[in-house]
Amino acid sequence: MRRLSRVLTTVALATVVAATTVVAPAEARRKVEVFAVSGAATITIHGHGYGHGHGLSQYGAEGAAQQGLGWQQIVEFYYPGTSWGDLRGSIKVLISDDTSSDVQVLAQPGLKVTRLRPRTTWALPANGAKRWRLQPSGAKTLVQSKKSGGWKTWKSFPGEAELSAASKRVDLVAGGTTSTYRGRLRSAMPSSGPGTRDTVNILSLEAYLKGVVPLEIPALWSKDAVSAQSVAARTYAAAERSHPNAAHYDLCDTTQCQVYGGYDVEHPNATAAIKATARRGLTYDGRPAFTQFSASSGGWTSAGSTPYLVAKEDPYDGWAGNKVHTWSVEVDDATLEKHYPAIGDLTSIEVATRDGNGEWGGRVQSMSLVGNAGRADISGDTLRTLLGLRSSWFTFAVSPLTQREQRSR
Repeated sequence: MRRLSRVLTTVALATVVAATTVVAPAEARRKVEVFAVSGAATITIHGHGYGHGHGLSQYGAEGAAQQGLGWQQIVEFYYPGTSWGDLRGSIKVLISDDTSSDVQVLAQPGLKVTRLRPRTTWALPANGAKRWRLQPSGAKTLVQSKKSGGWKTWKSFPGEAELSAASKRVDLVAGGTTSTYRGRLRSAMPSSGPGTRDTVNILSLEAYLKGVVPLEIPALWSKDAVSAQSVAARTYAAAERSHPNAAHYDLCDTTQCQVYGGYDVEHPNATAAIKATARRGLTYDGRPAFTQFSASSGGWTSAGSTPYLVAKEDPYDGWAGNKVHTWSVEVDDATLEKHYPAIGDLTSIEVATRDGNGEWGGRVQSMSLVGNAGRADISGDTLRTLLGLRSSWFTFAVSPLTQREQRSR
């Protein structure tokens, strides 16, 4: 089973801790749920779901498909209030694994280099080279080839350039590995200036999805679940394209956007699902919808930043194959005290607000770790990041450590 993406906003641990407020324990505050901690204790965290819970639940989509829902019905359940539309065109994807300044590819018949401004294309000669690269030189690009010795410059011109091939696939060499990508590979200049370059893959939206969908959902799941994921991924990419991450690319290839692995990760089942939903996507107010998705809703989706990302019961998420529908982890009080030493000895955990209502509790929005020296006010997402929890929908159970457990600490 491939990784299930969670499209999360991650926060660096140092930033999370630095942003935490520690105040005197006597300060007035609203108490909703209080979990007393007396002495050394085991804290069991019981949770639901995996990810932020906005929009489509990937496990939920599979559960819905197993119950007979078609991909259109699955999509409409998770994104109510959106309209169907036609999405097409190209997409520009940052290749994050290529951290070098050049764009280096394996030689192949029909390899071409294109200068962007003014747009001019040259066929690269069959000169026995094993590799070609675009090497930045200030504001210029050097087109260089390599046989067995060093690099030799074939052509030089001002501005950016990209490589493509008659096969419509290019083999990128980066970090000691070779990966194949459809479309074109560009040596793109960030707005910060000509001193650095990024490798950007430009390809059609449909070709891009072939390298996304198998990494976001198991391709061997039900076709309607994989098709629903295809619609969500297509629409998400189109929404990012309308609000690009940077001037020289639309979105990245990691979980910060959605995971993209290029040609090497393609799977025939995923490709069939993409073709079955070709160009179909969701719009809201005439623009591509922000179709966030996560691995598992845990039984309730969570309200997001748009009217169509709603909080509601998800009857499809809890099928037998979903091992993250409910979960639990154990930590001891010392673990929390280590993260927040200013609180002293932990005496209670308080959950102040959740994003749900009385029917389901909801994901933790604000909470406090209270000690004999102070209190740390944090969010549920902060605790999730610190402890590596699957989601911020959780509650607590506290039990004293046995004498043997205390001696082993």
